[in-house]
This record gives sequence, structure tokens and C-alpha cells, in this order.
Amino acid sequence: MKSDRVMSVLMVLLEGKRVRAQDLADRLEVSVRTVYRDIDTLCAAGIPVRSIGGAKGGVELMPGYRLDGRLFSPEEHSALLAGLSNLSAMLGTDALARTLSKLRGILPDAQTGAIERRAAQIVIDPEPWLGDGRTKQTLEIVETALEARRLLAFAYLDRFGNRSERAVEPCRLVLKGDQWYFQGYCLLRNDYRLFRLSRMLDVRMREESFLPREAPRPELDTGEIVASLRAEITLRVHASAVDRVMEYCAFDRFTPDGDEYYLVRFPFIDREYYYDRLLSFGDRCECVAPARVREKLRQRIRRLAEMYQ
Repeated sequence: MKSDRVMSVLMVLLEGKRVRAQDLADRLEVSVRTVYRDIDTLCAAGIPVRSIGGAKGGVELMPGYRLDGRLFSPEEHSALLAGLSNLSAMLGTDALARTLSKLRGILPDAQTGAIERRAAQIVIDPEPWLGDGRTKQTLEIVETALEARRLLAFAYLDRFGNRSERAVEPCRLVLKGDQWYFQGYCLLRNDYRLFRLSRMLDVRMREESFLPREAPRPELDTGEIVASLRAEITLRVHASAVDRVMEYCAFDRFTPDGDEYYLVRFPFIDREYYYDRLLSFGDRCECVAPARVREKLRQRIRRLAEMYQ
């Protein structure tokens, strides 16, 4: 939305640094012409943005300008605080911290408490419950490399456990579901790749810098592909496992089966990941049908039993 983009331009300018229009366009993934239209919108709203020519030129706020807090409604203040607070907690960059500090500095005195309470109603933590802090550490390294335009080097494990050494030009961080990824140009594959942070080992930033490329947006909507592969199986689930099964399946697919069990129409794809998911429910979940899925589960259980004999 245009209003969100204009607000993003303003947040960058509030950092107090002169920035090139091209850099703003690259960050927002729009044209330079669009950036200048957004700047015109800010000027029309009474925010003094000036343009400086020359090799070191760019756009900036007039020196000494202080944003009038009345520009935002209390709800908009809360939304900005919630978003910036959680981004700052996840990425921990100085720029985000400064922007957050400036935003808090323009809160209307009479409404500060209410706005802060509303913003605190949303909390995002990238670490899993049993995490060891590695995700946040990797996030910080990737974020630093993005800002400095420096190569990232790491070992990468694919979903089959194969390890490869990578050198990558990072271009963006991606949060998909509950997993963090980063997209970058892989020098090993000579193409753009999406890397899952939890599969990255020995992550380090190299001295080499790189020129930014026109990176395509990653394909994140796999709904049609998944729908074409997905089938339904029938599970018999004990009441004590309902909460876990509901992470993957809506409750309208549950039908009571006696006092302690449910029959569940469960979405399933014949892939290793889905068998692992079923086995993770232990003896509180039985696949009733179809027979071929039951047989594959039986084979996996037999191999597990043999391994522990």
C-alpha cells in the first residue's frame, strides 16, 4: 500500500542520514520515480524533505526538524511501536533501535501509557522453546552482511543431510511460517537460492564485498503445488494429542469416536516429512486408512524397533 511505503520512507529519513533516492528505491523495491512521488506526498503533508545534488547528494529531512506526533493516530503509533519493537528484538540493528527511540520521543504525553500497552500486546520471538540461541546469532550475522554488502560463507545441510560449502551474496531475509530464511546469489550454483537459517553451519562474513544485483522475489506461495499433491488419510487420535494434531489440521475435521478418541480427516502428502510428523505423535495417534500408509508406517516402526534391540 502507498501509505505503508510513504511511512517506510519517512522512517528511513528519521534516522537523520542523507540517503540516495536509488538506495530508497532498492530497499522498497520500487522505481526512483515512485520514491520521488512519495517524497512529494511527505512534503504536501508538511514534512520538510530536501534534495541535495552532487556526488554525495540525496534526500534528507531539514536539519532540526522534529516530527509532530499528531501525524499518527494512537492506533498507528501502537502499530508502529509493535512492529519496530519486534523487529528490533529479532534483528538488533542500531538503525532500528534509533528509529524506535525517535518514535517513542514523539508519543503524545497524555496517551503514552495506553499506546505502549497496546504495542506490548504483540510479541514475536524467533527462537523456539528449546532453542540454543543459534537462530538469533545467525540472523544478526546475515543482517550485518546485508547492510555491509559482504559475502556470507557457511556450510549448508539440505533436507537429505547432504553438506555443501557455500559463498553467497545475501539480498533479503525471509520469515515464512515459523522459519527464517535468507535469499542470496549462490556462487556455487550461479543462481539465487533460499537458505533455511537452521540448516546453516559455521556462518561467517567474508571480507569480499559485492555490487547489488536485481534479485527476483522468492516464490513463497506453494499452495497450488501442495494442493495438487495432498490427499486425505484417516487418523484415530487420543484426546491428549488433539492440541498437537490441530497444529496441522482444523478442528472441523475431527469427529468424536467414543469418550477419549477422535477420527480425523488429516491432510497428507506421501513424503518423508509427513511420515515423520505422524510418528511424532507416538502411540496416541493411529493411521486407520489407507492401507498403504499404514504399511509404510509399520515398516518405519519395525526399523526403529530393530535399531533399539
